[in-house]
Amino acid sequence: MFTPSQADVRRFFCSVYAKARAGTALEAIETIAAQWMDEHPEYAADFADVDAALAAMGKPQLGRENPFLHLSMHLSISEQCSIDQPRGIRQAVELLTHRRNSLHQAHHEVMESLGRMLQDSQTTGRAPDGGAYVADIQRRATRD
Repeated sequence: MFTPSQADVRRFFCSVYAKARAGTALEAIETIAAQWMDEHPEYAADFADVDAALAAMGKPQLGRENPFLHLSMHLSISEQCSIDQPRGIRQAVELLTHRRNSLHQAHHEVMESLGRMLQDSQTTGRAPDGGAYVADIQRRATRD
């Protein structure tokens, strides 16, 4: 499994941003990242300067969401859906997307479920519970 460092993640997104703006050919994962970047123009300045992005590592966001973490979560959810792991996530996200009439809004709700699953795993010391994660997304998709 590939486990990039925080600096690697920042370099990746800054590189994708530069390549996309220059019209350079993108690899598949870069294309997905660029599509999510387009959904978040408020983060453009964060991706435009790799040196500033690296210098900001570890510094408080001052009430702002971390754009690199946020885009990483979008990519993770996209990848999970593409391979349907954990099993059932693709259908759950599709149902939530239909319910919200927005893939973007659905992803933001899935991020809450993903964050909860990871926090529970860290708190209990157990492996992440993919079944509970998918069930939480399904609840979101079916509640009024």
